[in-house]
Amino acid sequence: MKTIGYAAKDKTAPLAPFSFERRALRPNDVAMEILYCGVCHSDLHTVRNDWGGTVYPVVPGHEIVGRVTAVGSAVKTYKVGDNVAVGCMVDSCQDCDQCHAGEEQFCREGLTATYNSPDRISHENTYGGYSKHLVVREEFVLRVPDGLDLSRTGPILCAGITTYSPLRTWNVGPGSRVGVAGMGGLGHMAIKLAVGLGAHVTVLSRSPGKKKDAIDLGADAFLVTSDAEAMKVAADGFDLIIDTIPVKHDINPYMPLLDIDATICLVGQIGPLEELITPPVIFGRRRVAGSLIGGIRETQELLDFCARKNIMPECEVIRMDQINEAFERMEKSDVHYRFVIDMASLDVESAG
Repeated sequence: MKTIGYAAKDKTAPLAPFSFERRALRPNDVAMEILYCGVCHSDLHTVRNDWGGTVYPVVPGHEIVGRVTAVGSAVKTYKVGDNVAVGCMVDSCQDCDQCHAGEEQFCREGLTATYNSPDRISHENTYGGYSKHLVVREEFVLRVPDGLDLSRTGPILCAGITTYSPLRTWNVGPGSRVGVAGMGGLGHMAIKLAVGLGAHVTVLSRSPGKKKDAIDLGADAFLVTSDAEAMKVAADGFDLIIDTIPVKHDINPYMPLLDIDATICLVGQIGPLEELITPPVIFGRRRVAGSLIGGIRETQELLDFCARKNIMPECEVIRMDQINEAFERMEKSDVHYRFVIDMASLDVESAG
């Protein structure tokens, strides 16, 4: 299937129109027209080759919402016309203990990422959602519940599941005391989801000026981490802190905020942190943990939860040809939580 998208040809090149072929349907494949695709900071990191390993040309995008246009002969779950979604992965071995447990993100053989990853069968590089069409294995397609705004559903598939999974792992519910560090794309979803689960939610920030936004998102409290007295009063006050800060930073000030046996979970920074000072960890049996997205079953659970609770990301919808400007704005943190591309704006003629 011939399609079009936007790709980067190397780490310094802007994203530009790109024509390419999607694979012919295998028996267990679902084909879809992409309607919307969220813009994740990981897209920017991959295009810039910040983590190494980028294979060019790269078509980013793993917060994909679309409509089924065709199904393979063995597909049972979906039919033409269904509203569907695809997140950060499109395949796994389906046979290891983690896949059997519904934790495909931890597949022992390695997950197949939605873009910049070798297909398990053809070994060709995968291309993501900054495009008109997608072909995906049925097991990695998600059902979009009725009532969800399609233009705002995409970020649930990455920013949403990245923060929901640790909330579920550490059994957050009514009475839980949750802190959220960082209030961008991930952080604002952590606030909304923790509130939706019934937790008492506090935003941790160095900037007092962000208090109104935090409360508007549903947070119960706001803690200024540069206020030594306030931090002292807040000691031992959290069961879980979700740390969504996406750059190298110091987690040591957060450790005394955790109660005994409590956890700080890192979901933002992939890379180094400032050196950990261990006494608060040892003397409080506190934990530093991490979490990687979530499995397909848990992601479907999240979509259904968001539909029931009317929880949606805060999004700014852009045209496809605004993506380079959006990347520049993301680097300056000049985004109201999440960009989403309206794929109706992708001009077939210009892609050639």
